Amino acid sequence: MIEVDGGHGEGGGQLLRMAVALSALTETPVRVVRIRASRPTPGLAAQHVTAINVVAGLCKAEVTDASLGASSIEFRPGKLAAGRFSFDVGTAGSMTLVLQALLPVAAAAPGAVRVRLLGGTDVRWSPPIDYFNRVFLPLLRRLGAHADVEVLRRGYYPRGGGIIEAVIEPTRSWSALRGSERAEVERVRGIAHVSNLPEDVPKRMKHAALRRLHGIPDVKVEERVYRGEEAVGQGGALVLWAEAETALIGADSLAERGKPSERIGGEAAASLGAEIESQATLDVHAADQLLVYMARANGPSRFRVRSVSGHLETMMWLVPQFVPCRFAVTRERGGFEVSVEPGA
Repeated sequence: MIEVDGGHGEGGGQLLRMAVALSALTETPVRVVRIRASRPTPGLAAQHVTAINVVAGLCKAEVTDASLGASSIEFRPGKLAAGRFSFDVGTAGSMTLVLQALLPVAAAAPGAVRVRLLGGTDVRWSPPIDYFNRVFLPLLRRLGAHADVEVLRRGYYPRGGGIIEAVIEPTRSWSALRGSERAEVERVRGIAHVSNLPEDVPKRMKHAALRRLHGIPDVKVEERVYRGEEAVGQGGALVLWAEAETALIGADSLAERGKPSERIGGEAAASLGAEIESQATLDVHAADQLLVYMARANGPSRFRVRSVSGHLETMMWLVPQFVPCRFAVTRERGGFEVSVEPGA
């Protein structure tokens, strides 16, 4: 059994979720201790318990002590199974964070996995569902994934109530991500959406973003307003992504009570602009999420990031404990090059 320090590095929920996912992938029992030890409310929160239960459901795992507030768990995986599953993340727990743990495990199952999740689609400290669908999933497909996620209903803090359905087909071999030099950005696209809020809110988000991105020749942002059965509660977000021949990078900003629409647009555009300026081939959020796939690819990968986040450093520490691989980081002008060598 591998013992993982859940308070290492960034020490948050991602470390726990991916330790459990890697355990299921490699059929290696794991004990995670000091879970979220440095956080204001350490231990397991509701969405962490759900993520553990989701992965456990896919591999018929035996789980010890996965209760609210627990500071350690033991996870003993069984064989991966295909089929249909349904999970309630609870209130506005992030469904995209649960998907991060679910996807690599489901892709290793012997057949298709179909999952229905209930919870939050666009909540704080997690990727909005539009970022997940427009940036992360297309990147994952380049590596060999066969996965689709459909949004049936939006859900926001504090009520949740969103519904998504995911279909993941098996991936037997992962492709490497090659090329740490980015071609010029060809276009920027975006989605500004709100639910049960005035129609002028996404317009103001959009125009604030367009002002910040005025030097890019081809920028289009779609406006969406959801009402009635399309959404539970009030909320919204702006997700932007830049497309180049060799790269896809994204950025986002979430609507919050008291946060001006113009600030939402400005934040997302400024973040994307910084990624473009740094010549990144992966944005700071996608980089750490893709490491588990690159570590199991059929060849070495290289990519460039604007900065090495705490999440990225933590994943470079965690993944080799389960999967033989080696990471290297080289500082370059305006950013960093990261190399991944599977099997090392």
